[in-house]
Amino acid sequence: MVSGKTFGYSDTTRDQKNETVINAMLSITKKDGAVETLDLVRMRQAITWATNDYAEFVSVDLILEETLKNIFDGIPSHELEDALVLSTCSFIEKDPAYSNVAAKLLLKKLFNEVTQSSITHPDAAVYYRQSFIESIKKGITYGIIDPRMGQYDLDFLANHMCLDRDSNFEYMGLKTLNERYFTKHNGRRLELPQTFWMRVAMGLALMEDQANERVVEFYNLMSTFAYVPSTPTLLHSGMTRPQLSSCFLTTINDDLKHIFKCLGDNAQLSKWSGGVANDWTNLRATGSNIGSIKTESQGVVPFLKIANDVTAAINRSGSRRGATCVYLETWHLDVEDFLDLRRNTGDERRRTHDINTANWVPDLFMKRMLADGPWTLFSPDEVPDLHHIYGKQFEQRYEHYELMAQRGEINKFKVIEAKQLWRKMLSRLFETGHPWITFKDACNVRSPQDHAGVVHSSNLCTEITLNTSADETAVCNLGSVNLGRHIINGKLDEVMLGNSVKLAIRMLDNVIDINFYPTIEAQNANMRHRPIGLGVMGFQDALYNLDIPFNDPRALEFADNVMELISYHAILASSELAKDRGAYKSFKGSKWDRNLFPVDTLALLEEERGESINVSRTERLDWTPVREHVKAHGMRNSNTMALAPTATISNIAGCYPCIEPIYKNIYVKANMSGEFTVVNSYLVNDLKKIGLWSQDMLDQLKYFDGNVQQIEAIPQNIKDKYKEVFEIDPIWLVQLTAARGKWIDQSQSHNVFINGVSGKLLSDTYIAGWKAGLKTFYYLRSLAATQVEKSTLDAKKFGYTQKREYKAMEGEQAVAAPEKQIITEDAIVDVMPKACSISADPECDVCQ
Repeated sequence: MVSGKTFGYSDTTRDQKNETVINAMLSITKKDGAVETLDLVRMRQAITWATNDYAEFVSVDLILEETLKNIFDGIPSHELEDALVLSTCSFIEKDPAYSNVAAKLLLKKLFNEVTQSSITHPDAAVYYRQSFIESIKKGITYGIIDPRMGQYDLDFLANHMCLDRDSNFEYMGLKTLNERYFTKHNGRRLELPQTFWMRVAMGLALMEDQANERVVEFYNLMSTFAYVPSTPTLLHSGMTRPQLSSCFLTTINDDLKHIFKCLGDNAQLSKWSGGVANDWTNLRATGSNIGSIKTESQGVVPFLKIANDVTAAINRSGSRRGATCVYLETWHLDVEDFLDLRRNTGDERRRTHDINTANWVPDLFMKRMLADGPWTLFSPDEVPDLHHIYGKQFEQRYEHYELMAQRGEINKFKVIEAKQLWRKMLSRLFETGHPWITFKDACNVRSPQDHAGVVHSSNLCTEITLNTSADETAVCNLGSVNLGRHIINGKLDEVMLGNSVKLAIRMLDNVIDINFYPTIEAQNANMRHRPIGLGVMGFQDALYNLDIPFNDPRALEFADNVMELISYHAILASSELAKDRGAYKSFKGSKWDRNLFPVDTLALLEEERGESINVSRTERLDWTPVREHVKAHGMRNSNTMALAPTATISNIAGCYPCIEPIYKNIYVKANMSGEFTVVNSYLVNDLKKIGLWSQDMLDQLKYFDGNVQQIEAIPQNIKDKYKEVFEIDPIWLVQLTAARGKWIDQSQSHNVFINGVSGKLLSDTYIAGWKAGLKTFYYLRSLAATQVEKSTLDAKKFGYTQKREYKAMEGEQAVAAPEKQIITEDAIVDVMPKACSISADPECDVCQ
């Protein structure tokens, strides 16, 4: 491997005379107000301690010099600690090891805050373990921690904490925990990283027999980053109000009392850290008659404006802003106004900039659009059953209503070209990123709970497909397995993965009984159906560790095989829990009860559509034992799998989010403390192995915005391995999601990434998803028309500006980035999509 000296580092001893001069010039202010001379030797010792495991790749002198540039005379001691950390972060671009060093320096500061002692003290481990015991006892005293947590054998648990796992953290992971997850009292943190994981494990084992032993199992799974629960679980596990669920889905009736009751529910659900999804399709359209007061309705939009303001007003658990997604079915007469909700032009009273929007699209619309046929918009008060039926039954009823409209038996309707509406849907996606496209029939036909209600919408992040009604608010209980941590010596450890899935399912099931429910409707639904959503993250990490490019056929095979394995163990684990704890209340009559597993439901969707779905149904595993176990003992959970975005928990675990390819090989990460550049650590390590990692290589990566294809010195096999998401065909990514989807009983947060100016490609991508049986899409992501000026590069060598060229799509010529974004409803070809941020909104971790 190439050492840090490639960058011209020098760790020779600093001239003692210069150190003495600096030492005499600067002072620091202690917490008690005392002023003393800056001890440069002590600073060097702290940095040396942090770099001990990374001496080959990092420079003590470089960190020290950078820190001295960024401090001032009389600097408070705590700001000096921050300066050390941030100065180290500035070199992460040179070597990923600096991220680990920055994490160690941050840990040193945290250790002092929590224990009032130094992490370098000979008894530091003793102090660490004692601080865990004190954090639980103090938390109970302060009214933060559930008193039941005091019933554990705290000494036993303290002794089972693996303190060296703190070294697994990269800077952003530890920074995230420090800023938002560790428990505090009067502004002072009570937890250290292993304390945090142990507290979460304890909170999830409160109702277990042999609880102490279960806690250790849970702790080991989480603290090794093999599995991480969702953000609400991490925030609230073991607390006095343990709201552990991620998202809540409601259906709103066409009744003024129920509308405002649900808006109040939105506030309560947001307050307790839940993401919210509302189904608004039942509300009558603009101009419809209100019989009680003999006037015309203003339709859905004014109520959505109120929902928007409720969302903006609530700060979830004091740690993140409120988040809501509103759904409307595509035949609703107000759908065209709904498409405009996120626009930056028009009447602001009819705009909702703080909520997300999603189209709930029936198969019949897609068929009409592809056939260039007509599409009729209705008001739900005149077609009250349409929203509650699907498949062939929906098609027959919809066509019946169209005939009624032609005969003049329906008052409010509008006939438009289906393709015209599709164009408008896509043009708004180009322009605003909304509304997302989700498919009603695939969600319902493939739902295990088709006997117990209707799926009226997905959730905020489009991976949940659960029934809702006025009496039942669907609840998402989420967590994700980190696939990257299950690749051992270049191979997937299937036994390890199976064990991780089994334990994760147990933890997720425990959430349901421990959970604090903000509304009775949420409690009703969760206790009756007990749905959970086990997902994955680190799919890209796994491919890197397997040395497989994302667009290689082997990636498709891996996606298929690994999801089958997860599905196998998730379903079996839920059935084993049913044997011990009993099946969920509404199990009788479910697809599980009818021996219909997720892979079987593609055939049902084909039958309802009357069209084939070109997805392989090959089973690699012997499913007979699982089917027999479910037949004998039932299922503990109505649903078991859902692949959420994992935006924040993947940061904590130091892996790439969810199922997505890497966004950029180099990018700037921003948080409240500042900005620093991050380079793909896998790429850096591979370049080190062949002697290509240097300052010049870093400069070229910056110049080309992380695109390795344009760097001549890099071998082709590495170029293939490190393609960024915008270099990968979005339809190929759809195929990967379809291969996974056949094993999943809910859905996946699938973002669409478009590089180019082809509206046709955008349309083809969504059509390909529908034809492959996908249930939902999430955000549309696109590249900006301009690039950031590279202020850290030599302008004489690289120039002052760069224009991005967009790759040609299907025979089109490559074109330079347009100066303006032009969007029209009738022509969505040759337009440039809106720029977007990494991993959707970096502040939005609504699901995970």
